[in-house]
Amino acid sequence: MDHSTPILERLLGLHPKEIDLSLGRMQRLLDAMGNLERRLPPVIHVAGTNGKGSTTAFMRAILEASGKTVHVYTSPHLVRFHERIRLGQEGGGKIIEDNVLCEALRTVEQINAGEPITFFEIATAVAMHLFSTHPANVLLMEVGLGGRLDATNVIEAPLASVITSVSLDHERFLGNRIEEIAHEKAGILKKGVPGVISPQDDVVRAEIERCAARVGTPLKIGGQDWVAHEEHGRLVYQDEDGLLDLPKPRLVGHHQYTNAGTAIATLRAAGVWPGTEATEAGLLNVSWPARMQRLREGLIMDHVPADSEVWLDGGHNPGAGAVVSAAMAELRDKVDRPLYLVAGMLTTKDPVGFFRSFEGLAHYVVTVPIHASQAGRTPKDLADLAAQAWLIAEPKADLLSALDRVSELAAGDIPPRILLCGSLYLAGDVLALNGTPPE
Repeated sequence: MDHSTPILERLLGLHPKEIDLSLGRMQRLLDAMGNLERRLPPVIHVAGTNGKGSTTAFMRAILEASGKTVHVYTSPHLVRFHERIRLGQEGGGKIIEDNVLCEALRTVEQINAGEPITFFEIATAVAMHLFSTHPANVLLMEVGLGGRLDATNVIEAPLASVITSVSLDHERFLGNRIEEIAHEKAGILKKGVPGVISPQDDVVRAEIERCAARVGTPLKIGGQDWVAHEEHGRLVYQDEDGLLDLPKPRLVGHHQYTNAGTAIATLRAAGVWPGTEATEAGLLNVSWPARMQRLREGLIMDHVPADSEVWLDGGHNPGAGAVVSAAMAELRDKVDRPLYLVAGMLTTKDPVGFFRSFEGLAHYVVTVPIHASQAGRTPKDLADLAAQAWLIAEPKADLLSALDRVSELAAGDIPPRILLCGSLYLAGDVLALNGTPPE
């Protein structure tokens, strides 16, 4: 066990709610820490429902390919909390080491002095403490939830603010209408700071444009001020400064062309784009676990038929279901295999909306519990909801039993394509069980 684990467990008890959107507690702690949010490296602030992690990964890869040092703050983690904090260094950033994290946790815990504060807020303060005491050229800071009242939204003047694809998610906290969620995401926009948005639904784009006009944010709008698309197996990016003919992104799925384009547009708007050569290298070397990740080794592969394709994706809302099913359809068009889903989801998500995109594509669904969260749906409940989306589904008690069941169903057929999906918590369970945690 990591030495930081007992401290993290203790910090979980400082506030009765896991999520309580407000900036008051965060600002109080930062004031007590000497306003370290003003001593951070130059920040690019990233919000969005889907794609923010991939967009951040593209930006990091492109910047690091040019020799820049890049700090990164993302959430949630998949296997270990340490994944949330990546410290930039020459030759490429590294996930925080346990002894360094322990020291930072103790420092912030002592300064907080037992005052009520959510786990994400104190985690963000710990990250900012580390980022402020380790130099870097750029800090990529991902919003935890929403934007307007998120703990990361204490940066007064970032280099740029970016909003990736917005769709329905976290309705309990952000609102039940898509424009309400767009309004919350747009809360990271700042006066005079360039704002970049991925291509959006008309309602979302209009709400973000209203918010930008109100605060005085100059916007670069995907599909209008910049475009990125696939052409002959390559990524073509174009804005007012010209056209870039780039290699296909390493991350799988057509949606990654948009995420890569958002990354390029943001770096250009922020004034830190390092040029074509570094961009090409970044696109070819980018890595982002549990987002259409191909598993090729580990315990999981021992429980599937020989020559199976196994994919892992943590997308968990209807928007993610649409892009992941589209990626599966692309793979089917290249090599047709029967598609089996092994799925686990939280009670706060919309399984029917997620599964609906797989109708006519998925051969069978096997549902499993999520061990990393107490908010996981039961396999029986999830199988019933998959059936409401017109998929054939059955529950299993654990992940390996589910994979064994897929092996039975696929016996005698061509090797299957298996998608492990529905939750980042499930993705964490998979990577931990498989012995291949993020590095």
